[in-house]
Amino acid sequence: MTTKFTVATMCLFGLSLALAPTSGRSEEPKPPQGFRALFNGHDLSGWYGLNPHQSQKLVGEDKSKNLLKQQAEFSKYWRVENGSLVNDGEGPYATTEREFGDMEFLLEYKTVAGADSGVYLRGTPQVQIWDANQEFDPQRPTRKPHLGSGGLFNNTPGAAGRDPLELADLPFGEWNQLRIQQIGDRTSVWLNGKLVVNNAVMENYWDRSQPLPPKGPIMLQTHGGKIEWRNLFVREIGASEAKEILANAKQK
Repeated sequence: MTTKFTVATMCLFGLSLALAPTSGRSEEPKPPQGFRALFNGHDLSGWYGLNPHQSQKLVGEDKSKNLLKQQAEFSKYWRVENGSLVNDGEGPYATTEREFGDMEFLLEYKTVAGADSGVYLRGTPQVQIWDANQEFDPQRPTRKPHLGSGGLFNNTPGAAGRDPLELADLPFGEWNQLRIQQIGDRTSVWLNGKLVVNNAVMENYWDRSQPLPPKGPIMLQTHGGKIEWRNLFVREIGASEAKEILANAKQK
């Protein structure tokens, strides 16, 4: 895998992240027991801007300049409103400064018609978020937004997990709840309490001959329309628990 997200990379960006303006103060997020908040509800602390598709093929000075440019643009496109992390569909993706391996990730999102977004795991696309009201286009047979959100859209067409097991999206204007469990390269996804991906291998989009990297950032993709995020909570999973989860999954 040629894309590497590390603390050292973050040093390129420095510590001068401009915090986005907020519309009033909100209460601190209250994570469930065992989880911690990735977003404080007030500003962009702990996050930076990166669209890896823009920098993936660059090298040397060109890559460094691109990364710095995206970092500078982050607070231009992302803001905090009423305790939510908001983007209008443009700019680099919101990326955690910390990297994560095996984990359980909880979040809520609300989007608009025509939007196309998702959650990158270990810097890799993605748990898909669709406008599920879109009609199937036979000219693009592998693109199936009408089946709903939560699938691993960047898996090979026909592979397990690419399309969700059922349609679980809520109407526009309501907050959708995602629960994502990542163990090794195995991904399970629950959308609004419904299992939509069951222990499927998440392919390494950057190099399909290789498994997912052992660690990487969480990234909130912005593409096609406004999306709001809140209650972003993560729980890291230790080796013994990970082994037990995978063993139980194989028995089902």
